[in-house]
Amino acid sequence: MSALPPGPRRPRALQAVAWMRRPLPFLEQCHRRYGDTFTLRILRWGDWVLLCDPDDVKRVFTAGRAVGVAVANPLLKPVLGPRSVMLLEEPEHMTRRKLMLPSFHGEAVAADAAMMAEVARREVAGWPIGEPFELWPRMQAITQEVVMRAVFGPDEGRLDELRRRLTALTQWMNVPRNLTRLALYGPERLARSRGYLEAMGPVEEAVLEEARRRRADPEASPVGVVSMLAAATYEDGSRLSEQDLRDELLTLLTDGPTSTSLAWIFERLMRNPDKLELARKEVVAGGDGAYLDAVIRETLRMRPPVPVVVRRLLEPMTLGGYDLPAGTTVAPCIPLIHNREEFYPEPHRFLPERFLSGPPPTYAWIPFGGGTRRCLAASYAEMEMKRVLRTVIAEVDLRPADDRFEQMRKSAISFSPDQRALVIAEPRPAGQPAPRNPIAA
Repeated sequence: MSALPPGPRRPRALQAVAWMRRPLPFLEQCHRRYGDTFTLRILRWGDWVLLCDPDDVKRVFTAGRAVGVAVANPLLKPVLGPRSVMLLEEPEHMTRRKLMLPSFHGEAVAADAAMMAEVARREVAGWPIGEPFELWPRMQAITQEVVMRAVFGPDEGRLDELRRRLTALTQWMNVPRNLTRLALYGPERLARSRGYLEAMGPVEEAVLEEARRRRADPEASPVGVVSMLAAATYEDGSRLSEQDLRDELLTLLTDGPTSTSLAWIFERLMRNPDKLELARKEVVAGGDGAYLDAVIRETLRMRPPVPVVVRRLLEPMTLGGYDLPAGTTVAPCIPLIHNREEFYPEPHRFLPERFLSGPPPTYAWIPFGGGTRRCLAASYAEMEMKRVLRTVIAEVDLRPADDRFEQMRKSAISFSPDQRALVIAEPRPAGQPAPRNPIAA
């Protein structure tokens, strides 16, 4: 059997804790010592071969059916369920993906753009003025409401209980104690725990109740992804099972990366006031949003939502100079790839301008993964970030509550700011021109 690349020799349990509690310093230390290809051996998660060379990433992302799915975050497996599009193998994955894709691209994204701005404006109106508050939970409130409207359509308050249950589940998933238990005991044991069942059970119940209601009476609520999924049929005429509906809807509703990315976008701008001023000028002038796009992409480069994209080799493959056997778990390492100086000079500086001259290399900017398994809702997420960013800048001025840069810490799904993006909001100064079109693209 081919030997795996070298990696840290510390016990598997310690590697698991390091991965869950301080993943970036752990990855950077391994990269310095072992180079672009190294192996992590993590308790209950197995052996992962980390890939930091974009050429190796390209081989993995373009390998077709020679590469299968693996779960980067084991907490996601019980949350999403085995029938989620994220966990299905080919060819079933592509069949399900084609069924869902129209809801998150093209006309569907454009149709929800004004809604995204409206949700953000309502949330900002309730923010405290002149006193510190945590921005990350406010971004969670915005993205949760956006995804609720996208999935269920207008509901006139009927789904308020589901909103409350989703908030409780998100809070439970982000408790540091639960993340440590996950690292030590694995997802199956955590998913059987009383706390998890009490948090997840009510969400599952409410989601399936709504799906059944719409399947029984399609004309009563024809709008929203849930209505589309409830009515959808495969080529043979069969419909999605209740397990399929549960898993796809939970996949959509347990949003974490978008809210976290929004928190980081504002954190990066506040720590770089010259960049914030450029963004503000573009908003006030009603520009095309090119600089806002660059701000979003640079933030996703520096603060990617997840650390790795995990895949399983279904056939032998040579990567990083190593002949890896079928069954090997490989993991393109997003933050280490995003910090390569040959693609991003001065990689630790926040420089949105680097994205104004053209798109980044395809396999050197992978915040949404890549290949046929690239994040289904990537275009939707980028549009949402842009709408929220534009709306907040138009409504208030934000400044950091203190001078310390916020560090990245592991939350349930993504990297979050360790102070939860602590900010102070002030009204837009009197006499400052209003944006020409605060909800423009």
